[in-house]
Amino acid sequence: MSTTKKTAVGVVAAVLGLTTLTACGDDSGGKKADGAASKTVTLVSHDSFVASDAVLKEFTRQTGYTVKVLKSGDAGEAVNKAVLTKGAPQGDVFFGVDNTLLSRALDNDVFEPYEAKGLDRVDDAVQLDKDKHRVTPVDTGDICVNYDKKYFADKKLAPPQTFDDLAEPAYKDLLVVENPERSSPGLGFLLGTAAAYGDDGWQDYWKKLKANGVKVVDSWEIAYNQEFSGSAGGKQAKADRPLVVSYASSPPAEVLYSDPQPAEAPTGVSTGTCFRQIEFAGLLKGAGNTDGGKALIDFMISKKFQEDMPLNMFVHPVVEDAKLPELFTKHGVVVEKPQTMAPDKIAENRDQWIQSWSSLVLK
Repeated sequence: MSTTKKTAVGVVAAVLGLTTLTACGDDSGGKKADGAASKTVTLVSHDSFVASDAVLKEFTRQTGYTVKVLKSGDAGEAVNKAVLTKGAPQGDVFFGVDNTLLSRALDNDVFEPYEAKGLDRVDDAVQLDKDKHRVTPVDTGDICVNYDKKYFADKKLAPPQTFDDLAEPAYKDLLVVENPERSSPGLGFLLGTAAAYGDDGWQDYWKKLKANGVKVVDSWEIAYNQEFSGSAGGKQAKADRPLVVSYASSPPAEVLYSDPQPAEAPTGVSTGTCFRQIEFAGLLKGAGNTDGGKALIDFMISKKFQEDMPLNMFVHPVVEDAKLPELFTKHGVVVEKPQTMAPDKIAENRDQWIQSWSSLVLK
C-alpha cells in the first residue's frame, strides 16, 4: 500500500492517538564536523511510513546506524520534493516512490544505482528497474474503493463492486477520491480506470462519475480520515461519504486500531475497482551517508523488516520467505485480478492523463 502506502493506511494510528516512530541519532545525515562518518542514516518518505521500534533498533544493532525519518507529505508531494532537491537531497534514502510515479523520479536522475543484497528473494515481476538497480522494490498493495458496511446495511443497499457500479444513480454523492496530481492512491485509481476503459474510454467514464457527484480532495489522509464515514477518523469528523479510494488492506487497519477490536472489519473492499501498486526505495544521489543508505536498503528487504510491514503500513511483503500475520490475512482482501499497466505506458501518458483529468473533473 503509504503511504503507504500506502500503505498509507498506517495514518489511522495517528488519528487514534498512536504515535509513529522516528529512531533518533546524529542528524547530519553524512559527515560530522570533524570529518568522521555519521552514524545516522536519514530516510525520506511519504507521511505513511511506519516501522516498529524493535525493528529499527535491530537495524541499529546489526549495522551501528540509527535511522532518522523525514516525512514529506503524500507520496506525490514527496516525489516532487525529491526531484526539486536532486543532487542536494534532504536525506540518504527515499522510500515511497511507486510504479505510478517511478518514471518521474528516474527521468530526473534522483537515485544512485545500488544492487541491494537479498534481491534473489524478490519476485522478478516487481523488479521494474532490474537492469540498472536505481530502485529496490519493498512492498506491494492494491488501491481499491473501500465501503462503510454499516451505511450500506442500514440503507439496505448492496455496496458497489466494480468501476461501472460507481457511476450508477444508487451511489450518487457517495464517493470521495484523491486528486491524482497530488496523491498516489488518486493516481492509481485514475490509472485503474484508464486500464479498465482504455485510452478512448476513461474520460467518458469520469464524466459519468462527475455527474454522479464524485468528490475530490487533495490527499488520502483527508479522504480517508475526514470524508469517509467508515473510518475511525471519519466517525470523529462526522464524515458523510461511505465510499473512498483507499487500499485492499485498509480493513485490517480498522480492526487493529479499534478498541475493543471487532470480530469483523467495519469496512469492505470493492474488488472490481483495484489497481496494483508497487513501492520502492532508492539511494538518493548526493546522499551524505551512502554506506548507511545502502545498509538501510538491504535491511528493508530483510525478513525482519518485511514481516514488520503488514501491521504497520498495511502492505504486502515482496520477499518470498516473509510470513503474513493472522490479523492481516483474516481481515484483508486478496485481489485476484487487479488492473495493471506497463511502466512505459504510465511514463508515456501519465502527465497528459492528469492534465486531461483536471480539465474534465475540476472545472
